[in-house]
Amino acid sequence: MNRRFRYAVVGAGGIGSAAAYWLSRVAGEEVLCLEQWGANHGRGASEDHSRIIRLGYHSSRYTALTRDSYAAWERAERESGIPLVHRIGMVNLASPGTEGAGILENYEQAMTEQDIPYERFGAAEVMRRWPQFRLDADHEALFQPDGGILDIRKGVAVHLALARGNGATVLPHTQVTAIDDRGPSVQLRTTGGDFEVERLVLCAGAWTADLLETQLGIRWPIRLTQEQVTYFATTHLRDFTPDRFPIWIWHGDEEFYGFPVYGEMATKAAKELCGPSVSLDEWSWEPDRERVRRVGEFVEGILPGYSGPELYTRCCLYDMPPDRDFVVDRLPGHPSIAVCIGAGHAAKFAALLGRILAEITVDGSTEFPIEAFRADRPAMVDPDYVPAYRLGAEAATV
Repeated sequence: MNRRFRYAVVGAGGIGSAAAYWLSRVAGEEVLCLEQWGANHGRGASEDHSRIIRLGYHSSRYTALTRDSYAAWERAERESGIPLVHRIGMVNLASPGTEGAGILENYEQAMTEQDIPYERFGAAEVMRRWPQFRLDADHEALFQPDGGILDIRKGVAVHLALARGNGATVLPHTQVTAIDDRGPSVQLRTTGGDFEVERLVLCAGAWTADLLETQLGIRWPIRLTQEQVTYFATTHLRDFTPDRFPIWIWHGDEEFYGFPVYGEMATKAAKELCGPSVSLDEWSWEPDRERVRRVGEFVEGILPGYSGPELYTRCCLYDMPPDRDFVVDRLPGHPSIAVCIGAGHAAKFAALLGRILAEITVDGSTEFPIEAFRADRPAMVDPDYVPAYRLGAEAATV
C-alpha cells in the first residue's frame, strides 16, 4: 500500500466524505481518507436516514451559503444518479412572547437579506394547508418551499464512492493515533500503519477536539452534548407522508423539530439542545427516557396522530463552540492542516463544507464567505466569552 499521499482527510462522515470527494477531483489517487469505524457504524452524526436541509436560517452568515450548499449536493446527485435532497417545504412555527418569536424574526430578516422567497402567515393558514396541526390562534409561521429532507447516510456513501472512483484511497477501521506536524510534511500514525502527507484535513466530528488537544496541544472550548432523535411508529402514515406534510421546527421557550415519514415507517422528532454535557470517555448510548416521553407528549399536543409507539431512539454527539457557529479554517500555527467543527448543525452544509475545505487546503483560500467561522474569533480564543448555544438566540428580541 502507498504510504505517501499529497492530501489526507481524517473522518469519513458527512463533511469528511465530501472533502475527500472534492480533493479527489483535483488530486485523484493522491488523496487518502481515514475512518476509525466501518461503514454504517452508527456512532457519528451522519449515521441516520435524514437531516433537515433548508435555504432559510437564523443568520445571514448561513443564508449566504445555503444556495451554494444545495448546489454542492446537486453536483453529487448529478454525478452519481442518486437522489439525496427531497424538497418538501419547511415551516417554522413561533410561540408568541417567547425567545422563539425573536428567532423567527431573525429567520425572516436573514432570508430577506439574501432574497430567499418565503411566506409568513398565522395559525389559521397553517392549519388550512396542513390540517394535521393543532395550534393556538396567536401562533405565527414562516414557510420556505425549498426546505426538505437530506438523506445524509446516502450522501456520505455517494461522496465516498465518487472519491474512490476518482482514485482516492478510503480506509475504514483505521484510527489515527498520532499526528506529527513539525514539517515539511505531516506524519500520521494509525492502526493501519504510518502515512506521510503534505496537507491534512481534520473533520472527525466529536473526536476532532480530542485529536487537536492530545496530538497538537491545542485546546479549543468545544462542548460535547449527548442528543437524541426518536422515531414514532404512527398509525397515521398517510397523513404524514412527504407529499402531504413538511419539515417543521417549533420555536418557543423550548425548541422541537420533526420530519414526515421517511427512512422508516415512522415519523421522527426531537427536542433541540437539551442533552447533558459529556466526554468521549463518558457518554451513554442509552436514550433519556424522560426526553422521549416529553417529545411524544409535545408532538401529540400540536400534531394529533403524529406520535405512537417508540420505534427506536438514536443518540449522537453535538460538538459545539461557545457561539454555536462552525469552525472552517486552516489551523492557527499549523498551515498544513485544515479543520472543521460542525457545531451540531452542519449536515445540510456538508457537501459545501467539503468543497471549502478542499479549496483552502489546495489553494490556501476560498471565495465562499466563511470569515465568521475563523478559528481565531473571540468565541474560540477569549476565555471570558459567554456561551450562547441556541441557534439565533444571541440576537433574538421578543
